[in-house]
Amino acid sequence: MLTYKAAYQFVEGGVHAHVLDFPGAITCGPDIAEARRLLASAMLDLANLSLERGESLPIPNATLFDPDADIEEPLHLHLSASTAVELVPGWSFVS
Repeated sequence: MLTYKAAYQFVEGGVHAHVLDFPGAITCGPDIAEARRLLASAMLDLANLSLERGESLPIPNATLFDPDADIEEPLHLHLSASTAVELVPGWSFVS
């Protein structure tokens, strides 16, 4: 698990949200609950894309802050590993 820092700013019409230490993870929602959900989804999508490209993930930096934020809170990125293997028809494993 990696812990990043999310910042939220209440603006006219909703909530602007971004992850301070994960560039590109940014969104907005009509309320704080939706902004949180969308931000977590955006960060997960960016993390998966980075890993698929062989890129490293940004290093979390708890010292960052946004002076314009109304709320700052941790946002946890959970990664998982799997041993699930899908066998290709007609192919056999030889050890």
